[in-house]
Amino acid sequence: MFSRTQPSPTAHFLPENTLLLDAVGEGIYGFDLQGNAVFINRAAEQMTGWRNAELLGKNIHNCHHHSHADGSPYPQESCPIYQTLKDGVAREVNHDVFWRKDGSCFPVFYSSTPVYQDKLLVGVIAIFRDISMQKQTEHALRQALSQVQALSEQLTQENHYLQQALADTNGSTGIAGSSQVIQHMLQQIALVANTDSTVLICGENGTGKELVARNLHQQSRRRDKPMISVNCAAFSPSLLESELFGHEKGAFTGASSKRKGKFELAHLGTLFLDEVAELTPEAQSKLLRVIQEQEFQRLGGSETIKVDIRLIAASHHDLLKRVEQGLFRMDLYYRLNVFPINVPALRERLDDIDELAQHMLQSLNKKLAKKIQGINAKGLNKLKAYHWPGNVRELQNILEREAILSQGNMLEINAMPANNALLVEDSLVSLATAQANHIKHTLIALNWKISGPQGAAKILGLPPSTLRSKMQKLGILRP
Repeated sequence: MFSRTQPSPTAHFLPENTLLLDAVGEGIYGFDLQGNAVFINRAAEQMTGWRNAELLGKNIHNCHHHSHADGSPYPQESCPIYQTLKDGVAREVNHDVFWRKDGSCFPVFYSSTPVYQDKLLVGVIAIFRDISMQKQTEHALRQALSQVQALSEQLTQENHYLQQALADTNGSTGIAGSSQVIQHMLQQIALVANTDSTVLICGENGTGKELVARNLHQQSRRRDKPMISVNCAAFSPSLLESELFGHEKGAFTGASSKRKGKFELAHLGTLFLDEVAELTPEAQSKLLRVIQEQEFQRLGGSETIKVDIRLIAASHHDLLKRVEQGLFRMDLYYRLNVFPINVPALRERLDDIDELAQHMLQSLNKKLAKKIQGINAKGLNKLKAYHWPGNVRELQNILEREAILSQGNMLEINAMPANNALLVEDSLVSLATAQANHIKHTLIALNWKISGPQGAAKILGLPPSTLRSKMQKLGILRP
């Protein structure tokens, strides 16, 4: 058989000028029509570890092209080099590997070119080169591009949520009020804000639970990272899981592209789950696992994604009662209720109405291009005499409506909703509470005047002494 020093007289395909071929940096193999090696240059020896004498006259495919990169068998009939031997068609391949003598492999780019003599196919020349560095560079570039795309997506989402958050709070996240209940709540916020403890914010609708969550975030060490909010009541059970955990392309009908969920977007920041009591049992189970493990998988995905988030939850429901009713998981309740904060209803902090109104009017002046300086005394009395079933949100709506109608610098409160002091969040209160509320609202409306023709006793149909006795019994004290 042919070698560099001893050419074979029987070979039909014999490369000439072996010195020139040995000087080439690419590996070069010559094959006869049986697929056996008739020439191997020095570069091929160096790349594969197989010596010339070990391969000449042998089937090279069985030596170092026998398997794919994953180790699965590579039949000779599927090899592009041997296919060229059969049909005389040149080929180029850049997704294959050659195996070294030591059992390792390396990615290659190779071409197989037919060789003709007197118009007859007599063999094939295979030229190959090691493209390990090229593959590593491509892999690094793909990873870099993936990271850039991920960062771009995250920045776009964070910008969207930041703009949404600013719009929701009218440019302000301050909590107005000087009452004892508000000061106590502010102290609780200051105590827990700079920890990673989970906070459960409780309070009626409209009390400002999200405002409390934003204050917790802004006073925390995560303030420079996003706070992502999710209203759990705003999504159907089928969409909520995708909203929280994201999905891969094709995970379900309509999932035309990969999408990050809120947990992923909140990485290193804060995730606020509003109306957490509305979570389905399935979502509660998955949320519990994420809180425990700090990791999850997107819908339709197999990759485990680890996150570092601070979780804040809120609900206007009594979660413990829902646990007793079998509507909420007890283990999830205790995971969420690490540090509870109660947001007082507006009727519990009527003395804050003046300060709250001034705070809201500043924002309304900017929003409506007005110059309202305050609310007249009669209007303030009306506001303080109302029961506020809609809490701070209802106050804001009333002030905005009156501000739109106002033509002067002092706001007048012309119309108030019917005051139903007996209903609190759709639950009947006790007779004593209803009586206390009614007496207090009447006193506030009359500037705490008890006796006389325009006094509260006259309006309530009670002797002044009886009214004072009831006030003492019910704990009604003038501020």
